Amino acid sequence: MPAKGPPEAEARQAAARVIDGVWRIESARIIGALARMLRNVGLAEELAQDALVSALERWPEAGIPDNPAAWLMTVAKNRALDHLRHATLQRNKQSELTYAIETLLQDAAPDLDAALEDDIGDDLLRLMFISCHPVLSTEARVALTLRLLGGLTTEEIAHAFLVSEATVAQRIVRAKRTLAEAKVPFEVPRADQLVARLASVLQVIYLIYNEGYSASAGGDWMRPTLCDEALRLGRILAGLLPDEAEVHGLVALMEIQSSRARARLGAQGEPVLLLEQDRSRWDQLLIRRGLAALARAGQLGEYGPYALQAAIAACHARALTPEQTDWPRIAALYDALAQLMPSPVVELNRAVVIGMAYGPALGLELVDALIAADALRNSLRNYHLLPSVRGDLLSRLGRMEEARAEFEQAAALTNNLRERALLLARAQGCGR
Repeated sequence: MPAKGPPEAEARQAAARVIDGVWRIESARIIGALARMLRNVGLAEELAQDALVSALERWPEAGIPDNPAAWLMTVAKNRALDHLRHATLQRNKQSELTYAIETLLQDAAPDLDAALEDDIGDDLLRLMFISCHPVLSTEARVALTLRLLGGLTTEEIAHAFLVSEATVAQRIVRAKRTLAEAKVPFEVPRADQLVARLASVLQVIYLIYNEGYSASAGGDWMRPTLCDEALRLGRILAGLLPDEAEVHGLVALMEIQSSRARARLGAQGEPVLLLEQDRSRWDQLLIRRGLAALARAGQLGEYGPYALQAAIAACHARALTPEQTDWPRIAALYDALAQLMPSPVVELNRAVVIGMAYGPALGLELVDALIAADALRNSLRNYHLLPSVRGDLLSRLGRMEEARAEFEQAAALTNNLRERALLLARAQGCGR
């Protein structure tokens, strides 16, 4: 039996585990509540971190509170009140100090359980709209969202996106500064602005999920942490905005895509393509959740881009075998998606589906037409999936030498080591 460490060390380790778990779940609520009080996201996170440090210092000795989340919330709110008192005194406005304290003390309820119930939903929603504000760059929105709403550390975000910690830290600091300088209000947008701003929130969650589902670089095919965080944020958003169809559409897409996670990786972590996956390993609970979310989106209105992509994923989820896939239905859905969200990538995916539904020759014709149409923009020049798709269509037509060259080109373009190995293996399978 291994020797146990000193009781103090064990207590600190136990407290640290509890604190880490509570922080992951509750940090967004705490930061949101403080931001509502302080109207400053950067300061809110700083004071929330102060409460976290207090817990690390006190809990190992005093014991873990009955309600750890409420303890953190109360300490954080007290820190915010102290800051407001000090700031107001410095401005020498006694009347404002009295009003501010009397008003904000209502938020910092003495009952610890009540401390968690003050506008939690509204605070989380406000925090989502702030961290995904269009005034920020896309990279800054993603980093700030994972930091504030995902509870991920700078190190974890850097690891997930294969950039340096300094780069992530700089993005977050600049994002907070930009929000402060732009005086972005801590509020849910008005009805006339909601759709445009919501699109930014959905885009950020979608980008986070996609990077987790098919990592753009590195040695892992998937990054489950990012998928899990995006799905968690999507579910929260669906609960906060239950009447927004595209929110449910995005959740449906992520639920159904996530159902394949176990089947997408081989024994050594290598990628397994969709048509080669063991469908008995697909998670039926996630599929049911996804189909329910898709049905909810349909009840609320016409399918938008995310709901259409979810409907495409649902076609695969309903097929017990690859041969049962309703490719004509998927092709029709891609036609609709191309109308709503025209892009070369959508057109490339549409060509793949046309090739499955109506034969590889037609699919190849569409891909070559896409290459010709994109010649001026060159937006697909470094997109590795273009030669990969072309190689697949050529191999199905028996044009193996051409297919091999396409797979080799795709392998040279991708930054993901697992995907590169898969593409090189496909090239080798085409022979010399």
